[in-house]
Amino acid sequence: MATEPTGPLRGIKVVDLTQALAGPFCTMLLGDLGADVIKVEPPRGDIPRFGGPFMEQDEEHAFGGYFASINRNKRGIVLDLDQPEDRAFLVALVEDADVLVENFRVGVMERFELSFEHLHQRNPRLVYAAIRGFGDPRSGESPYAHWPSYDVVAQAMSGAVSMTGTADGEMVRIGPSIGDLYPATMAALGIVAAVHHARMTGEGQFMDIALYDALVALCEAAVYRYSYGGFVTQPVGNSHPQLSPFDLYPTADGLCAIAAPTPNHWERLCRIIGREDLIDDERTRTNRERVANAPLVREVVCNWTSTRTTAEIVRALGGQVPVGPVHRAPDLFTDPHLQARQMLVAIEHPGSPRPGVFPAPPIRYSATPTSVFRRAPKLGEHNEEVRAELERRTR
Repeated sequence: MATEPTGPLRGIKVVDLTQALAGPFCTMLLGDLGADVIKVEPPRGDIPRFGGPFMEQDEEHAFGGYFASINRNKRGIVLDLDQPEDRAFLVALVEDADVLVENFRVGVMERFELSFEHLHQRNPRLVYAAIRGFGDPRSGESPYAHWPSYDVVAQAMSGAVSMTGTADGEMVRIGPSIGDLYPATMAALGIVAAVHHARMTGEGQFMDIALYDALVALCEAAVYRYSYGGFVTQPVGNSHPQLSPFDLYPTADGLCAIAAPTPNHWERLCRIIGREDLIDDERTRTNRERVANAPLVREVVCNWTSTRTTAEIVRALGGQVPVGPVHRAPDLFTDPHLQARQMLVAIEHPGSPRPGVFPAPPIRYSATPTSVFRRAPKLGEHNEEVRAELERRTR
């Protein structure tokens, strides 16, 4: 862990009213980039705070791994927005903030008299960002605007589930919660752009991201395939409908990914596996022909991979043809790439003698490096600190 923020958003103040996954992941990204993120929780705490998993020797249970994973680099305070004095404190906190992020359902902030319009009057340069399942009516009133939503709903409605699954057509949800994490990432990008505009012009603005919208954007291939050719993308297992070879292949001890759709990669693969005859074969000469004869291509590659270990295949193809082993979580802890890139970071955990390990920020800068400088906060841990700062500012 670093000792202080070093990223390019140093000096940017973010008031974070978000809960669950999408909102906290968004504000964590801003914190990783150096922003001062003040996480505001209700007295009961954020939804995942007291959920597991917990470390085996954690004596405090201040938070579990889920909460720790998406709430680093934040200071934490508790406000009960049902209380007038706490709402007044929030307004005062926002008056010198650059960003407010919330992911309540439509109308909640209006009920508290904390809407964009209300806060914009107090701070005209404020960037107010909302993350909702189906967006905010200010940007286009969806018939689903008041519906609650989760990752699996966004994945289902966007088309992501319909194009993911087994080769025999069974549809499955994508493993990582992309229905939350991708909209959160898009929201962070939108916030940074809006802050840049506010810094240049003094003009803040409202910005919102719908989980549904972001996932539709992520499913761009399904949209253009249908628009251009009337083709409805179906699950194809681990292969690709437009590229071959491009798949997961069985090895003697597991699975590996191989992708060789370009002429150069296909020629190299054929030479390495001893099938030079297929380089100019009319059935496999071009990617188009290999897609049309995908079962043949798969059989050829499987015949070679299935008699070799994953490590042998990676050694043979690495640097010549795109290849990679299918990793499970333990493999990430020993992978030399992740070690060289310092992509796993140990973060202290209150009540535990050992730290937790999490993915580090993947964005790398030469002059203003991203960093992890603060663990997730205990509930209300920075109440006094933040209140003292506000009192000094308002004297």
